[in-house]
Amino acid sequence: MKIKVTALILVLLFSSSVLGLGLGPQVGIYKSKDADKSSTMFGLALRTKLLPTLGIEGSINYRQEKYMDGWVTVKSWPIQATGLIYVLPILYGAAGMGWYNVTIDYKDELEIEDETARRIGWHFGGGLELPLGPSMTLAGDVRYVFLDYKFKEVPGSGDKKNDFYVIAISLLFGL
Repeated sequence: MKIKVTALILVLLFSSSVLGLGLGPQVGIYKSKDADKSSTMFGLALRTKLLPTLGIEGSINYRQEKYMDGWVTVKSWPIQATGLIYVLPILYGAAGMGWYNVTIDYKDELEIEDETARRIGWHFGGGLELPLGPSMTLAGDVRYVFLDYKFKEVPGSGDKKNDFYVIAISLLFGL
């Protein structure tokens, strides 16, 4: 196991020196199907190319959304791992999974205890990656995320859809 981890670290370090490793802020706008309105997310992304046509990205963000006219507030800290396939040097497809640390806050009037949970979500999408110089890259993409929060018994919540799309921009600085 230690050999595999060491080999992976060496591959990442080697690939970062040849093809670039970038770290930087990530912001986006997202909208769950049944959320009250669209919201903003923000966080940090780390991206590298393993080959000219294959890359990986890790990110962590913060998001908050309201459902059922504000009766339910969902806060989450998704940690995502994404595989990137470059069909052109600046155009990529993306697919991966996320581990969503979720807090669901119910209004006091509902007399339902708030809950904290972890959910797994899956995503796919695509985007553009534009070099802004020798050590800076701007990446923008659109992703669709499959996620189910499983609200407790709130009247009218049984058919609420939590899947969402996100439009995100990352400004990555070369390491």
